[in-house]
Amino acid sequence: MDWIIAIIVGGVAGWLASLVMNRDASMGIFWNIVVGIIGSVIGNVIAGAFGWGGSIQEFSLTGLIIAVIGAIVLLAIMNLIQRGRVR
Repeated sequence: MDWIIAIIVGGVAGWLASLVMNRDASMGIFWNIVVGIIGSVIGNVIAGAFGWGGSIQEFSLTGLIIAVIGAIVLLAIMNLIQRGRVR
């Protein structure tokens, strides 16, 4: 059951990050989920440096916020690689 919640929360986090980074038109639901789940890992690494943590395997607002922040960082890195600049 935890993996289903992780997929749903990862999809929401990826979708919110793609809206913030203005990449929503170029990403589908599959890539939103992938970006959200990988973003959660990146966000937990960043948040762990400050003593915070959150998981998307059990829904919490903290875990969602950390996943969105990590997904935004991931999309910014992808923008740098693809275009040479952050939007």
